[in-house]
Amino acid sequence: MTVTGIGQRVLRKEDRRFITGKGKYTDDINLPRQTYAYFLRSPHAHARIRGIDTAAAKAAPGVLDVLTGADLAADKVGNLICGWMIHSKDGTPMKAGPHPALAQDKVRYVGDHVAVVVAESLNQAKAAAELIAVDYEPLPAVVDTAKARTSSGQPVHEIAPDNTVFEWSLGDAQAVEQAFARARHVTKLDLVNNRLAPNAIETRAAIGDYDSGSDSFTLYTTSQNPHVARLVLSAFIGIAPEHRLRVIAPDVGGGFGSKIFIYPEETVCVWAAKKVGRPVKWTGDRSEAFLADAHGRDHVTRAELALDENGRFLALRVKTTANLGAYLSTFSSCVPTYLYAPLLSGQYDIPAIYAEVDGVYTNTAPVDAYRGAGRPEATYVVERLVETAAREMNIDPAELRRRNFVKSFPHQTPVIMMYDAGNYEASLDRALELIDYRNFPQRRAMSESKGRLRGIGFSAYIEACGIAPSAAVGSLGAGVGLWESAEVRVNPTGNVEVLTGSHAHGQGHETTFAQLVSERLGIPIDQVSIVHGDTDKVQFGMGTYGSRSGAVGMSAIVKALDKVEAKARKVAAHVMEAAETDIAFEDGAFTVKGTDKKMAFAEVALAAYVAHKFPTSEIEPGLKESAFYDPTNFTFPAGCHICEVEIDPTTGQTKIANWVAVDDFGTIINPMIVEGQVHGGIAQGVGQALTEGCRYDAETGQLLTGSYMDYCMPRAEDLPDFRLDYTTTPAPSNPLGIKGCGEAGAIAAPAAVINAITDALGVVDIPMPATPEVVWRAAQERARPMAAE
Repeated sequence: MTVTGIGQRVLRKEDRRFITGKGKYTDDINLPRQTYAYFLRSPHAHARIRGIDTAAAKAAPGVLDVLTGADLAADKVGNLICGWMIHSKDGTPMKAGPHPALAQDKVRYVGDHVAVVVAESLNQAKAAAELIAVDYEPLPAVVDTAKARTSSGQPVHEIAPDNTVFEWSLGDAQAVEQAFARARHVTKLDLVNNRLAPNAIETRAAIGDYDSGSDSFTLYTTSQNPHVARLVLSAFIGIAPEHRLRVIAPDVGGGFGSKIFIYPEETVCVWAAKKVGRPVKWTGDRSEAFLADAHGRDHVTRAELALDENGRFLALRVKTTANLGAYLSTFSSCVPTYLYAPLLSGQYDIPAIYAEVDGVYTNTAPVDAYRGAGRPEATYVVERLVETAAREMNIDPAELRRRNFVKSFPHQTPVIMMYDAGNYEASLDRALELIDYRNFPQRRAMSESKGRLRGIGFSAYIEACGIAPSAAVGSLGAGVGLWESAEVRVNPTGNVEVLTGSHAHGQGHETTFAQLVSERLGIPIDQVSIVHGDTDKVQFGMGTYGSRSGAVGMSAIVKALDKVEAKARKVAAHVMEAAETDIAFEDGAFTVKGTDKKMAFAEVALAAYVAHKFPTSEIEPGLKESAFYDPTNFTFPAGCHICEVEIDPTTGQTKIANWVAVDDFGTIINPMIVEGQVHGGIAQGVGQALTEGCRYDAETGQLLTGSYMDYCMPRAEDLPDFRLDYTTTPAPSNPLGIKGCGEAGAIAAPAAVINAITDALGVVDIPMPATPEVVWRAAQERARPMAAE
């Protein structure tokens, strides 16, 4: 018997079905009598709807119905919600404008949902949508993040006349002012964190089904969070009582945060299914994904770092304007506030920090969590400042970081977080060794001899993962607790089913969760199955995001396994006629200490169900236990990424010559899967730094980057071979010591790349994405003074 447990490089169980085309995604599901939905979307960024004529569309071939916002209102279907309340500095609540699933009175961005056609075929629905006549009164569009508050004309929402959702702050403004007054050096940067489109391989999809016999609904959807989707659709939007709404999220092909949220299409499909009396299916195409999926990032920031004469950090001051788009998405308000500002301390012992964040509406797609969600933005601010300060003060950037690292734990930052464990110098030292930092000057000289420019950039990141505990997030405005649930069912033959509230969309949970069970119970991994993504099978769960599946989801499994083992000991004791205290469990077998009596785990499982040899008055038959786990603290993965680039100044082409990542993820369950997560995260971070960026026309609000012809995803040739290594300080806040790994690469990479490029060019800043044109222009500006001399 082979037990494949924690720390082993186990091939992913789920890959057999994925690489052989046997996966089951939402679009693979087709129900009897299924119909198709097509959404008519706004061609205007901002307009008043004076009227909608659907008569011709309803009469078109194959059309079952055409539904508008008026129909939603008539059926008293509620608006989509934002689930995290933020208060401004003056104590007033954020200004949340209404977000109907189909527009009512106004459209607020290009791609906003105006009407839905339900027809026998998708082509018939598309053809009928062309016949809908909408009388629009165009209004001025607000697009620019920095200018949103000063834009004249119609506000995006009447509740926010100056387009301001909140004016929020964190930290001690007076202490920061005093520190800046005594500083010997101040580094200042104006930074833009560019807007991104998530671009999961699988586009979003939804199928709504209604059973008139039981007056119940089923929604199949591409969700990272099916239980929360059911909660919102039932309790807030009012589709149906929770016990009459089932949400199933089958295989999901990538999420990166963009599939956490409750979208209009899900609401409309499940509502429309009852209206037409048949299942309603919608699968988004890539153009719809660019237009209407929640985007990420989009910050404009003024940041200042105060230092003393020895390069010690005294204070940090940050003022950020965060674009939230046309509507508040499900978690959007927490991303630029509580997921951003509390990480502005970075890995550093900064005595005083003050951050102000203004959230603004614009006539653009809603902005919400995207891989890292707030932490990449914070790391970019801190690491760009630290790198620039090192150059301005003529201090080696590694040395400046070392001087200011947090060195003892636990460490209370001035912005909420208490770091519980870490060793930041160890990660830096190992990264310097792997990148061969001492010989970088020789490599730079070699590049210069070929007419190339070479630079090196650091990113010493930290993030808060395992999003919890519930009491903490509740005090910060979260509408729900962020625990996780698990149920372990041991069948009579000894194989195990684990029901988890976590959800997988590429992370390998079916393997790593099974590895935990395999090690703990001493059974082969192929005897363990993982069940998730169905609200009728798993009672409740909080889904997957924020690198929480290991730290929180697996910890819930550990608690359930504790209960399973405890009951199995009782069963084994009775069957082998021994005291429970004399039962030992190791390597998948129960033994009576000091004797040769022994029962395999499967034998004890069978005995639990046969129930012949123990008093049922003391022990209930069966072997099934559940648990909820609520951590005592966040976890804090950290590490050091170093990027080395070579630039051709005649073309602006940037080549990443070397990349080293040394991360501290605490306990690692499966190194192979962790490496894949790090690779993917770095690729997304490199994409933000070099190629990706959503652009809107400043006047019309039209999306200019609405396809892969205009929005450039990173390709294999844009990425180097990654050299990865790890340091380990187990997280004390969960029983496995896991910190999380899914977002680290995306958090660390943008700052590392831009620090390397600015080092090569000898400039203070360069905007992301640093495309060849952007880099070429900067190189030409750099060359002009040299030529003049």
